[in-house]
Amino acid sequence: MKATPMHPFGVRVTDITVGALDPDTVDALRGLLAEHGVAVFPGQDVDDAAFLDFLHAFGETTFTQGETPVPDFPELNVISNVGRTTPPRSQFHTDTSYVAHPPAYTALRAVEVPDQGGQTLFADQYRAFETLPDVVREDLTQRTVTHVVTGLELDDDAETSADHPLAAPHPRSGRVALYLSTPQRCAAISGLSAEEAQDTILSLLEHSTRDDNVLAHAWSPGDVVMWDNRCVLHRADHSGVVGDRVMHRGMVLESV
Repeated sequence: MKATPMHPFGVRVTDITVGALDPDTVDALRGLLAEHGVAVFPGQDVDDAAFLDFLHAFGETTFTQGETPVPDFPELNVISNVGRTTPPRSQFHTDTSYVAHPPAYTALRAVEVPDQGGQTLFADQYRAFETLPDVVREDLTQRTVTHVVTGLELDDDAETSADHPLAAPHPRSGRVALYLSTPQRCAAISGLSAEEAQDTILSLLEHSTRDDNVLAHAWSPGDVVMWDNRCVLHRADHSGVVGDRVMHRGMVLESV
């Protein structure tokens, strides 16, 4: 396995086949994800069964209620622009943060890559935190943020809200990262008024997602990309997409 750092962050992992992996390889990949946030595995000629084996090597999978499952693979969901009259919408977010135990890892497998556009953008939340003024960093580590569900139809007994530290050390790397999502999904911050909380979220998101802190991944056939939700925000860029864009997504519950 060869790991090559990318700019401004992330790592390109080659000489590895996505599928059922041995524990030592998985541990090494967990370390790379904790350090670099995003891992790109190019040239993977794999199907959903192998992709699912890859996810299972990291831990128990989880599925977001309301998403469209992949036929015959209910642990995976489809992300697609096929048949849509308007492009999908995406803002920077972290996946399924409205539950007490959100997924640590998300991975996408490129099923169909458009002729043009369709990048996935990632924002480094380690650097976002580390480049804030000292007084702001100290304040944020004392606060929690309430994440809520938006835009999904859930069962009556499903979790719809959870409080998480606004800035916390990653359990493996020890580095502190901001833990945000879209403004609509960040309903409150402890100790702040509603107006102060929304102003803070908007300011932190603007700071976090500035161009010099964003990795833009242009998809190629066979790409598999995995990222650590505890230190990375992401969004799909649906502007100017020409052709079909189809991804299969899986998420993993993992504490470290």
